[in-house]
Amino acid sequence: MRSTSRFAVSLAVSAVVLLLAACSADNDQLQQWMDQQRREVKPNVQPLQPPKKFDPEPYTEANAVEPFSTQKLTVAIKQEARQPNSLLAAELNRRKEPLEAYPLDSMTMVGSVKRDGHEFALLKVDNLLYQVKVGDYLGQNYGRVTKIAETEIALREIVQDAAGEWIERPATLQLQEKAR
Repeated sequence: MRSTSRFAVSLAVSAVVLLLAACSADNDQLQQWMDQQRREVKPNVQPLQPPKKFDPEPYTEANAVEPFSTQKLTVAIKQEARQPNSLLAAELNRRKEPLEAYPLDSMTMVGSVKRDGHEFALLKVDNLLYQVKVGDYLGQNYGRVTKIAETEIALREIVQDAAGEWIERPATLQLQEKAR
């Protein structure tokens, strides 16, 4: 039994050696074919074009009016206000109220009070408490209070739409349980 297993092992080793010898002969032929192909094939590479010369252009609009300046915006708003049916005309001719200096998202409604049959809302802005009634203005978009309830303030704002027209937009301030 030992002799048969030794015979099988020696037979397997012989087969592996023969296979490796056969592979090395194929490698020689393969190497010769590759060398021949390298000699015959001529690469066709087109030369690169030189880069175009860059000619800088001087910026001549530096002294012109900046397109996003407040000066230009003010002129455009005044022109809009001169038009007869403009929502903005009445807003520009009145005196601004103190709460119009703050954006709506910086205001917090902390409560409401009813006194002498009139509703008042309590707003907290910059750690100061303000009393607001229907008809008062707040926010930077000409917001006017239209209704005060126990849990919210309803107002209408005047904003520009995508076409540049001034339109009215409703907005609300909700009562905040925990003040910021």
